Amino acid sequence: MANESSYYAGLDIGGTTVKAVLVNHLSEQVGPLTEVRSMVKNGYETTFGQLDQALDQLAAGAGIEKSAIAGIGLDVPAPSSDGVIWGQANLGSDWVGTDIRGKLSERTGVPVYMTNDGNAAALGEYALRRKHFGSLLLVAPGTGLGGGLVLPGGRGYEGANGMALEVGHISVPFREDDGELPTCSCGLKGCAEAWVSLVALRRRLRLELAKPEWTTHPLNEGDTPVEEKAFKLRDFAEKGDQLAVQIFKQQGYILGYAIADMVRTVDPGLVVIGGGLAETTFRDQYMEWIGEGFAERAWPVYRNSPLDPDKVTTQFEWASGGDAAAAIGMAYTARELFGEV
Repeated sequence: MANESSYYAGLDIGGTTVKAVLVNHLSEQVGPLTEVRSMVKNGYETTFGQLDQALDQLAAGAGIEKSAIAGIGLDVPAPSSDGVIWGQANLGSDWVGTDIRGKLSERTGVPVYMTNDGNAAALGEYALRRKHFGSLLLVAPGTGLGGGLVLPGGRGYEGANGMALEVGHISVPFREDDGELPTCSCGLKGCAEAWVSLVALRRRLRLELAKPEWTTHPLNEGDTPVEEKAFKLRDFAEKGDQLAVQIFKQQGYILGYAIADMVRTVDPGLVVIGGGLAETTFRDQYMEWIGEGFAERAWPVYRNSPLDPDKVTTQFEWASGGDAAAAIGMAYTARELFGEV
């Protein structure tokens, strides 16, 4: 049984902020979400200083001594295994090959669990669904296409080397107007992320705006870079703009198609869709487009039970944790791993 006087911190390291959450022995959040500036490109020692600030603020916000924090869950925006960063991503070069988990544990004097941000967000969505005891697959369109898998009982699945569930890099058979497979940011062709991500929206928007039918579209006015125009697409879609809706419809359909193959592999029962689209006014319509793509590719048994046709075998839900999901997931996991006495 957990020590009632102990608390557990979740630290989510992002490119611009470190988000932090504190939970008690019952996995209940204590105090507010804390945010401090992230300076990951300045090296891990600098970031450790930011983590110290976050822990200080968590303790102060909860009205406890910092020494009452008995465990830490940490997520990083990069591939890692056993506490060691494998790829630089947007981090400073000294992160790579360093035992980040071990160094942070030595610095704080408490045990540390570490994973990547996609896994952390999936764990957060699981923690927020207290009545769900099965598996959960998170798929989150953002700058890229990330995700994570939580197994029954609440343990995240990372694979042998911490490299599992790179959901954005499964192959899909969709092609550009010229018949070519689009090139993904990872360098491969035909990845789902090449269709479903902010980067993909920019490419798609550039191609569409070059077509004669969109010559007079408002987004074709002026010399604004396509990167800035892409950020406006959600606003246009919320107003029913034909071009924006067309682009998001294609994205949703391809995402659903890709999820069908993920479900065929891990059969999670529950698929949670994260990312910024969870907060849009057209999200129900987007979920319908996902459903259309899923129905096209998924076998009937992954949609409805052969024993009870009214029973849905794969449920879809929107993420509910928002920006705090990863920090919540890390605090929850720290409590699960380090909360027994």
